[in-house]
Amino acid sequence: MSVDRAQETGGIDDGPAVEAAAVRTYAVAPGVRLNVRSGPGPGYNLVRVLPEGVRVPVYCQTPGTTVSGTYGTTDLWDLIDSGEYVSDAYVHTGSDGYIAARCG
Repeated sequence: MSVDRAQETGGIDDGPAVEAAAVRTYAVAPGVRLNVRSGPGPGYNLVRVLPEGVRVPVYCQTPGTTVSGTYGTTDLWDLIDSGEYVSDAYVHTGSDGYIAARCG
């Protein structure tokens, strides 16, 4: 999934083109500005910060560093764009487990 949609769409990044129609989006916890990391843990580089009230696609999920957040404590990390991960502890998926394929 190394698609750079921002370049293809003139700066508008609406996620990877691969299977985009089949991917659901999920709400980030209310009142949270969510850090997006380059890998599945807070030790990875900060890529960007999502504003409050956004929804994110979850293309796949992978285990990583355990994080406690609004929706519990988990080691699941969600791939929301090519090379961009957020902790599932802040994404309202309706499940404590995997809701998407495992990354890799």
